[in-house]
Amino acid sequence: MGNDDEKTRVATIFDVARLAGVSHQTVSRVLNDLPNVRPATRQRVEQAIAQLRYTPSQAARSLVTRRSRTIGLITTGGPDYGPSSTALGFNEAARDARYAVSMASMLESDPASLRQAVELLLRQNVEAIVLIAAHRGALDAVRGIELGVPLVAVESSRRDGFHRVSIDQYQGARILVDHLVGLGHRRIAHLAGPADSVDALERVRGWRDALSEHGLVAREPLVGDWTPASGFRLGRELVAGLGVGDDDDGRAGERVGGLFTAVFAANDQMALGVIHALSERGLRVPGDVSVVGFDDIPEAEHFAPPLTTMRQDFPALGRTIMSTLLEVLSDADSVGVVRSVPQLIVRESTAPPSA
Repeated sequence: MGNDDEKTRVATIFDVARLAGVSHQTVSRVLNDLPNVRPATRQRVEQAIAQLRYTPSQAARSLVTRRSRTIGLITTGGPDYGPSSTALGFNEAARDARYAVSMASMLESDPASLRQAVELLLRQNVEAIVLIAAHRGALDAVRGIELGVPLVAVESSRRDGFHRVSIDQYQGARILVDHLVGLGHRRIAHLAGPADSVDALERVRGWRDALSEHGLVAREPLVGDWTPASGFRLGRELVAGLGVGDDDDGRAGERVGGLFTAVFAANDQMALGVIHALSERGLRVPGDVSVVGFDDIPEAEHFAPPLTTMRQDFPALGRTIMSTLLEVLSDADSVGVVRSVPQLIVRESTAPPSA
């Protein structure tokens, strides 16, 4: 098969949109010869179609011309605080804008299940699809489906090809590390979230880069699953073999301090487990070890001690998804990446390292 045939086989509406520098909606309008497309924009789209030898599918041609005022929402993963709060904020914003939301939720995000969910939503004549995914594979799977309607994803990495709204996990991790370094900590351990989570990977990247900029060593992080139980297990691993708590000589903090003086847990639930594991071995937080989390769940200020963490405004993120979606649906040619920065909340779980 020649190169031209290969291009014809694989080119999608997303490829055309990316090459022309416009939204998927704009490409669909050109394909359907609809008005409200500037001549220069139409020409760029037509040139991209010709260059890619793109043959539109029926889905691409069937742009929603009857306004259904319905948005499809796909969520993947368990009922974690962040995604659930974001979905709730989005639903409220959609209702305020007089849109209905048709939801498809799934624990796993395999390509077959995602394709089935997308097809179900498209049969309901949705005007766009929003994806709130816990796993990076979900976005790759949906990107491979020719939707014919805009896709807005909550996604914190820097991949192209769709509209993205996110809270900057990378920058949030850097802010946390800067806070700990500013207190005097030089050995900061990290308990990461799942390896298939984009948010977890961005926090690891921010932790590594911030330590590197301060001339500090980033040891290999331990990997958990967002739960307090995994934080408790990993906290035990951190102090295993140090003889901590085996005697009453008052040197527990000194022995642990030789390896780390602060722990950055990837979320607040894991931080709760870490604090439990440390206190079980006679270590004081923050007297011997400072602990920080991420998210600022409602319970975080009631931990013992109250937790220093990064506050993510998930309801606001949900509203931003809807406002971005309204821009896309109004045929905005280019909606950039919308990214907000979480806020550092300093509480009693952090302090300068003990002498």
